[in-house]
Formats: sequence, C-alpha cells, structure tokens
Amino acid sequence: MIYTVSKLSFILAALNFILGRFSISSAGNVKSAIPDIPEIAKYFGTKGRYEEVNPYLIDDILSVNKSLLKPPSPDCNAVHLTALIRHGTRYPTTQNVKKMLNISSLVLTHASGNEIWLQDIKTKWNMWYTEDMDGRLVEKGREDLRHLAVRLATAFPTLISEGNLRGNRIKFMTSSKHRCVDSINSFKQGLKNLWKIEDMDFDHEVNDELMRFFDRCRRFIKDVAQNSTALAEFDLFRSGAEMKSVREKVAGRLQIPHTLITTDSVEAAFYVCAYEFAIKTINSPWCSLFDETDAQVLEYSSDLKQYWKRGYGHDINQKSSCSLFHDVFNRLDRIANASRFGDVTEAVTVQLGHADTLLPLLSLMGFFRDDVPLTSDSYAAQQNRTYRTSRFVPYAANLVLVMYECSEGLRLQLLLNEQPLAFPGIGHPAPLYRAVREAFQDLLQGCDFRKECEMP
Repeated sequence: MIYTVSKLSFILAALNFILGRFSISSAGNVKSAIPDIPEIAKYFGTKGRYEEVNPYLIDDILSVNKSLLKPPSPDCNAVHLTALIRHGTRYPTTQNVKKMLNISSLVLTHASGNEIWLQDIKTKWNMWYTEDMDGRLVEKGREDLRHLAVRLATAFPTLISEGNLRGNRIKFMTSSKHRCVDSINSFKQGLKNLWKIEDMDFDHEVNDELMRFFDRCRRFIKDVAQNSTALAEFDLFRSGAEMKSVREKVAGRLQIPHTLITTDSVEAAFYVCAYEFAIKTINSPWCSLFDETDAQVLEYSSDLKQYWKRGYGHDINQKSSCSLFHDVFNRLDRIANASRFGDVTEAVTVQLGHADTLLPLLSLMGFFRDDVPLTSDSYAAQQNRTYRTSRFVPYAANLVLVMYECSEGLRLQLLLNEQPLAFPGIGHPAPLYRAVREAFQDLLQGCDFRKECEMP
C-alpha cells in the first residue's frame, strides 16, 4: 500500500508538472508551454515581439478584449475599418547578420569565464543565421498575421466577415518587399482558415507609393537618409558615457579586452537575444549578457535613431507620409458620403507596410510626442518618455481606424495594437468624424507630398 500511494503521488506530481507547462485557450485548445521570457524583452524596440505589447496573448493568442473593442454606444453600427499593419516577425537583415557573426566569433575565440550562460554560448549555441535570410518573414511572422486576422474578425464580425471577403468588399494592399507580401498573404490565409474557404483566392495590390513613401520622397532621401549629419544625436549617444558603460560591462562579463568590444558588437549581441526570442520564443544565453540597465540604454539608442530618422527629429520625416495620410482620410471621406445613402461598398481596407511606414504617420498625426526632444544628452531625463518604440511598433504593429454610424452622426474609433488610442487634443475615445477632420484641418488642407518632397 505504501508503495502504491508513493507511486500514485509521483504520477500526480508528474501530471501537475506537465499540465503546468500548458494552458487552455478560450476555444478549448491545449497550447504549448508558456515560454521563458527574457527579463529584458520589453526593451527590444522595433525588434520586439507583439506579445510583449499585449501580454494576455501569451496565454491565448486568439484572445480579444471585447470590453475595450466595442462600439462607442449600443446604437452605433460599424460601417468601415482601415488597418495599417507592419509585417510580422522577420529574420535579421544581411547587415545585422554580419555584425552577429562578428560578435559570435569574438566570443567563441576570446571569451573566458565559468558562467553557465557563457558556456552555453560556447558549447551549445550555433550561429545559424545566414546573409541570404536578409529580413525575410519567418514562420512566427506568418502566425503573427494569421492570428491578427482572426482576432480582428472576432472583434469586428460585421465588417471582417466571410460575406465581405467573398464579395470583394475587403481590399488588400502591400509594400513590394517580400516580408510584406508574405504578411498580407498570411493575413488572407488566416481569414480563409477561419471560414474554411478553399474555393477562392483573393488578390492584393502592390503599392510602394503609399506603403514605402519614404523611398519616393527626394527631400527625405537627401536631407535625412543620405545625410551623414542627420543622425548626429544618435551617433553622439553611441559614443557617449552611457554606451561606454555598457561596453565596459559586457567586456567584463566576457573577460574580453575593452578595446575589442565596440558599440556595434554590443548591439549585435543584443540583437541575437532579441531575434532568438522573437523567432524561436527562447530565452537565449545571449540575453544573460545584459542586465535591465544595459537594455534601457540600448533601447534609448534605438529610439534616438528612429526619432531622428523616422519621427519628430526632422520635419520631412513626418511630411513624407502625407500621401498615406491623405489616402486614409480620402477613403474615410468616401465612406462618410456613401453611408448617407447606405451604399458603402468598401467595408475593410488592409494595408501592409513597415515600421518605417507607421512611425512617420504616427508622428505626422501627433502621437507619442514628448515636450522635450530626444537628444544624446537627455537619457536620464527621458526615462518616462512617451516615444518608446518597444511599446508601439513591435512586429505586426497595427493602427486601426473604425468608422461607426451613430444616432448623433459618424464617429471614428482609433486602435493601436488592438488597444484604444485617443486622437491628440480630443478627449472622446470615439469622437465625431467631423471633430477629427477639424483637428487635422491643417494637414487635410496642406501636407502636399509633392511640395514637401520636391527638391529645388
């Protein structure tokens, strides 16, 4: 009897351990083990995982917070949805693969120490990234978009519906980059899987003028992209005291001479940690090379780059997105006019682009603007900044505008990464559309892409 009870206790303990590594989704599906999340994962900037912005998705990837995603009032009916989406999780670019190869070779040949994480890097981890990956979408990135499609369909079932998809009332547009084309196809596949559609395929438009407007803006290219001084604040920070401290700490942990550890190599090691987690959902031993203070410094460095290259740092960064801004509001104007006659034919528009697509547009519209500009010497003062790319442009980031017909008129609801976002200067969570147009009157009447982007 004693043996039997002991054996039963062992079996129950084993079952509890196994079940504890899994969870049940709202649909009753058993899901994989909850991942070991790096403590620094929330500082990965544009290389961050979407689930770090919405942690509830870790337990149930198809979960929808219907208490947040609901009409402004019970009498409102959704008539249109525009979704601007960043591509899903991708491989590193060729440039970053080269830097990652350099730091991994340096660690393998020069690092010493008995820490378990360092031994794991040297004996168990393989440099499996290759230059030909060059930013291509990974399987996790396809899942990002398939799951997002299902969640949006669940949240807005009258708009993202099987009938609207089959009736060609859902339009798809994408950048020409392979990771974006693969992302829009994955989004469509998510809808097809949801409704078990096997008898139809759905086209998409490739439009770089809208989704890669920055490549078409000559003034941006000359004054920012090809200007060696445009990112001076970012360059100064990379060679400043905070980054020097991180380099010294990394060199000390690896027991490698400080002269061999450059800012590039520190960033590359940080990238390895970020990519391993985003792509494979594993807590790489490389992550143990950094503490939270290091990660905050590296995040600020990344934010500085985005701020001065895609955000508020230079006026042309924002103005380069004028064409996309007008595309969105021209569509909303058409919907507003059509709704008066009950003739809305374009229920949904899904536009796939890049972080470089969303960041200028968010800045143009006044989101996440701090009172004081981000500079190389303001790291300590900017700990509570709102311009934090880790929080608003992870992989699969999305800006969704939903138009409702309500008793008092048309209302516009804005969501960022499936969470309500207030328009700057407007208190109502879903203001009247005419109030939104009034708030953006200067941009709607001006913001001419050709005038802004032409060179003398």
